[in-house]
Amino acid sequence: MRFLHLSDLHLGKRVCEFSMLDDQRYILEQILSLLDSHPVDAVLLAGDLYDKPVPPAEAVRLLDWFLTELSHRELPVFAISGNHDSADRVAFGSALLAESRVYVSPVFSGPPEPITLTDAHGPVDLYLLPFLKPAMVRHIWPDAPIESYNDALACVLDHCSPDPARRSVLVAHQFVAGAASCESEEPSVGGIDWVDAALFDKFDYVALGHLHSPQKVGRDTLRYCGTPLKYSFSEANQHKSVTFVELGEKGSVTIAAEPLVPRHDLRELRGSYMELTDRRNYEGTTVDDYLHITLTDEQDIPEALARLRVIYPNLMRLDYDNRRTQTRQELDAPAKAEQKTPLEHFADFYQLQNNQPLTHEQAAFCQQLIESIWKEEDA
Repeated sequence: MRFLHLSDLHLGKRVCEFSMLDDQRYILEQILSLLDSHPVDAVLLAGDLYDKPVPPAEAVRLLDWFLTELSHRELPVFAISGNHDSADRVAFGSALLAESRVYVSPVFSGPPEPITLTDAHGPVDLYLLPFLKPAMVRHIWPDAPIESYNDALACVLDHCSPDPARRSVLVAHQFVAGAASCESEEPSVGGIDWVDAALFDKFDYVALGHLHSPQKVGRDTLRYCGTPLKYSFSEANQHKSVTFVELGEKGSVTIAAEPLVPRHDLRELRGSYMELTDRRNYEGTTVDDYLHITLTDEQDIPEALARLRVIYPNLMRLDYDNRRTQTRQELDAPAKAEQKTPLEHFADFYQLQNNQPLTHEQAAFCQQLIESIWKEEDA
């Protein structure tokens, strides 16, 4: 059985106040073309369908169009809500959609029930688990000892027992410890929203959403597919793709990525004003890409943003890197240090001393230690 794994469409997103809707429509059309040339049996949408809990009408229409196109291809769709979505809004009309084989995760009310597809090797059970917070799970199991995201997910999955003799797929939207994040994702203090990869061991494939970088976490079959578009300049060097997953007989999983080509790439340029406005340097390049330009001139260029946009119409961000800005960064460093949490200070010190970051377990222990010190001081 063959799946397309997608996540984090973030429909309706704006990057540096530029609307991405046209680019999102373009990339979704490209994904549909890939499906026409690379047939699958179902599509997995692992959360953050929208960029906001109350998305703009244009974003809702775009998702409606995409789901309709998938339905016209007679493809089952398995979608969940992410942390950017409103679970209630995403679940609206889910019973009606299921009649068209568009299966949407309900608002969380207990362990997910499997939806079963069948191929030549037998049944495949698919479980839809929307983004979870500890409070959501405590509401269902008030007597369970749930203090963290890890506790919450462990509790839910303890009540979800896929048949070990059958193939199973989980669609989820969480931050798994050990995965690499970037600045376009919502940060957590001290990794409080991390969950242990071992919690997913009983599933043959876990289609994850939440992180924007395509990557595996521990094993090949625990995977983030990443966003179909770049949504911050921290992603400028990434190569976006879609993930195809093929389940053979029990224990056989094959994964392949197909590249996506955006309507406008998101890139960074660096140089002096004269270099960047010299026709010999930009002629024949994709000047309409979304750009972050860093000028190296020692003196500010009057009306640089407007003048550069004559050549680079989609210039999103402009800044300088010179002696003045470097000095300012040094002067601002103490103020930035005051804004950091105690755990972030300790993590910086540990990184400096050991040339490696704190592990999830170490960060959790340090956070507990800090909290116990605060309680003693309050007492």
